[in-house]
Amino acid sequence: MALPRHEIRFLLNGEDVRLDAVGAQDTLLDFLRITKRLTGTKEGCAEGDCGACTVLVGRLTGVGLRYETVNACIRFLASLDGCHVVTIEHLRCAGGGLHPVQQAMVDAHGSQCGFCTPGIVMSLYALWMETPEPSDAQIETALQGNLCRCTGYEPIFKAARAAAALGDPSADPLAVERADVASWLEALSDGRRVDICKAGDRAILPANLADLTEVLAEHPDATIVAGATDVGLWVTKLLRPISPAVFIGHLPELRQIKRSGSVLKLGAGVSYSEAEEALMAAFPHLANYWRRIAGWQVRNMGTIGGNIANGSPIGDVPPVFIALGAKLHLRSAIGRRKLPLEEYFIAYGKQDLRVGEFVEAVELPLGQAGVHHAAYKVSKRRDEDITAVAVGIAVAVHEGRIAQARIAFGGMAATPKRAEAAEAALVGKPFAVESFEAAARAVGDDFQPLSDWRATAEYRSLVAGNFLRRFWAEQGAGEVAKLEGM
Repeated sequence: MALPRHEIRFLLNGEDVRLDAVGAQDTLLDFLRITKRLTGTKEGCAEGDCGACTVLVGRLTGVGLRYETVNACIRFLASLDGCHVVTIEHLRCAGGGLHPVQQAMVDAHGSQCGFCTPGIVMSLYALWMETPEPSDAQIETALQGNLCRCTGYEPIFKAARAAAALGDPSADPLAVERADVASWLEALSDGRRVDICKAGDRAILPANLADLTEVLAEHPDATIVAGATDVGLWVTKLLRPISPAVFIGHLPELRQIKRSGSVLKLGAGVSYSEAEEALMAAFPHLANYWRRIAGWQVRNMGTIGGNIANGSPIGDVPPVFIALGAKLHLRSAIGRRKLPLEEYFIAYGKQDLRVGEFVEAVELPLGQAGVHHAAYKVSKRRDEDITAVAVGIAVAVHEGRIAQARIAFGGMAATPKRAEAAEAALVGKPFAVESFEAAARAVGDDFQPLSDWRATAEYRSLVAGNFLRRFWAEQGAGEVAKLEGM
């Protein structure tokens, strides 16, 4: 293998940036504001919630150069090797002057104090580039991760609708320069391991998946960083050291999505946004649930594997994937192994992960005939909020009776966990309201939830039972009518 490279290289707007002193904890936001004096990008929350720090990051994928909105406050500088960072200062009209999205915001009076405005403009810019004439639902999705405390959102919505009339995305400088930028990024990529350090704060970017196994064998206590939507807060809020940090978001082997035969396989580095199309095609019941995971910026950064590997009892992915019968692929320098997803979670903060091992992929079985699925989530806010209680439900019905039930909850225990008593109350019973009422009562035997600022224990228990009642209300009556009509 070639010798490691000791600098990161990326494009910032139109500038070629090369840095040989970068720490694992250095954020893109601090680099933009403090080092480059690009102060249009704001710090509001430092945890990826408010969107004031929104920028675009472009990277080469299997289908070309792709730009996504991200939160600069929790995006680590080391992870940008081989990327193109675009800030509010780079926006311009093809003929000079304000960009169409900026002009639309002015015309619609979409800004008052202006603090959140650059981040909102960047989100609307990304939407305008992809969908110049968006629906209200698409505008809402684009703005999920941007908080405005002054105007309310109606003027901003008007600006999003009006931007298309003020300019053509195909004439935007970012579109015109796309081929040149892609060539530039291609030239920056040399396939070498990157190993950089600043004052003892070390960041490593493995060359490939095989190199990752070697790095983790050499540094078994390293912090693995994928999307950084959790690890970023360890640094910005908890001031927790993460060195040495091993960054994996750039590895194409971990960003693969494969559907073959009866299995959908998602690489651990696949983001929520990247997974959406394949998941919705295979499991349509996840559509509403998936769009409630965080906001657009976090879905672009956060990964499937990271949400699982983190082991949080309120992670959005584990409950619904456990209900689907997911299996986890783990890998280390000594080999691979596979286990049911629910067996990965042992206790709070403890997962079945051996020394030097990492999550490589998760597989989901397809084609489950006669199975009724649902995924529900309750949180304080509808959008961009952490789960109070979440559930994945899969109920197989054969000739009017429940043949199998998989019910997994998040937010009800120290780990994502199946509701075994509720499942037992259903299996072998008629597919009827009485069975689900019994299962709703049995949930109380499965969990003794805690109270915290998101919800009380009593509320969580009530919601958990009501999820099963909701499942019957939404799916049971139609199924019974279908059976009676046969």
